[in-house]
Amino acid sequence: MDNSQFFYRTIPFTQKDGQISLVDLFQPENVTPLDGWLGTVVSLADGFHTVQQMIEYMGGQYPSPPANLEKTLHSVIERLVEGEIIHLSKRVTTLAYYLSAPIEELDIERARKAAQEEGDTVSKNFDGVLH
Repeated sequence: MDNSQFFYRTIPFTQKDGQISLVDLFQPENVTPLDGWLGTVVSLADGFHTVQQMIEYMGGQYPSPPANLEKTLHSVIERLVEGEIIHLSKRVTTLAYYLSAPIEELDIERARKAAQEEGDTVSKNFDGVLH
């Protein structure tokens, strides 16, 4: 994997009580909880940081980073890319408003309107996407 690539989310997320989940913007009760590593990567996928920057950031969260940290994060990213939850880019990518933060921090009506204007229904059946 090219660590110089930027990574960005393509699906809205929610961050409640320390749990990161994918969320349907038009039916916010429809959530798919993500395992720890998957959720962390989705929450960090802002389009302004590279894979390398994320690896360095995650390594800094440990007194002594796990030896397999980079390999683990590459695996997580690959799963999220395969599930079309995040994308990789050679350039910085500015996220649409409805993807810019957890939905709790957004004006939900503005987010829905922005998604509709972009022609994105932001509605997806997440069951089984990452399992």
